[in-house]
Amino acid sequence: MKSLLLVGGLLGFGVGIAVSLNQADSWATSLWHGSVAAYVSAILMRWWGRAWRRNLEQALQEREDTPTPLLPSTTSPKARS
Repeated sequence: MKSLLLVGGLLGFGVGIAVSLNQADSWATSLWHGSVAAYVSAILMRWWGRAWRRNLEQALQEREDTPTPLLPSTTSPKARS
């Protein structure tokens, strides 16, 4: 989870700085935009990571709860007739 938070923050900061500098803003404004974008994207990545993990755990639990199919008989259908 911490890695998703860190990745989200880094991506958000990079995108925020890039967009702000592309608009020819000052360095102070670019830093502010990068910081806000880092915060927002880190929160979104944390939310997405939790949802993904919860769904993965649910899928694994469903897989464990499903009964295993019975093994087919070893005799051929012609031999049973």
